Amino acid sequence: MTARTALVVVPTYNELDNLPVLVAGLMEQPNVGLLVVDDQSPDGTGALADQLAIDHPGRIRVMHRTGLRGLGRSYIDGIREAIGEPFDVICQMDADLSHDPVQLPALIAATDQNEVVIGSRYVPGGRIVNWPLRRKLLSRFANTYVRTVTRLVVRDCTSGYRCWRRDALATFPLDHLTSDGYAFLVEMLYVAARNGCHIAEVPITFVERRLGESKLSRDILMESAIAPWRIIASDL
Repeated sequence: MTARTALVVVPTYNELDNLPVLVAGLMEQPNVGLLVVDDQSPDGTGALADQLAIDHPGRIRVMHRTGLRGLGRSYIDGIREAIGEPFDVICQMDADLSHDPVQLPALIAATDQNEVVIGSRYVPGGRIVNWPLRRKLLSRFANTYVRTVTRLVVRDCTSGYRCWRRDALATFPLDHLTSDGYAFLVEMLYVAARNGCHIAEVPITFVERRLGESKLSRDILMESAIAPWRIIASDL
């Protein structure tokens, strides 16, 4: 069987130090391309991404977003462009080095039998490194809360490390997705489940960012608390 090709969509905002390390890891993976979606980073991440694209011709593309910023908006714009590319699989990764590119082949391989594959911290073999107890408890509670409200059976609903079959993503009503921040990840999974997608979880080791600042804020936490109720009430 021919190896699947994958395009990794990575939103960036002030990831100047992390992006070169991530790119180096991804470029070691065969049949993998990268779409950097930069959200007007004031630290020069966008310009660095352009240079990395020059250094790796044909494997890296850069989208410079304008207008309102946000993780969900960045992913929608990036996924919309990725769907038009000739790749078998579209992947999502964080730019902060919490997701190891070495683990990507296992996720891509699992798309042979599943439309959606999640890099999961909460299945056997999954681990979290360098998180304080408070953050671990918050994440565990958030996933339990999301599963209770949405009735999703996925153990790690908030993981941002994912691979999708391109043909499955092409059926998504991207223009109707309304969540931003981490709630966008939950909304995508909910739509996938409602569309009858087979969802699998592959264990990963998640490592807390080493450089830069976390994007988690009080506003994002508030949206994440409200979003599951809004999502199940939506007419997607």
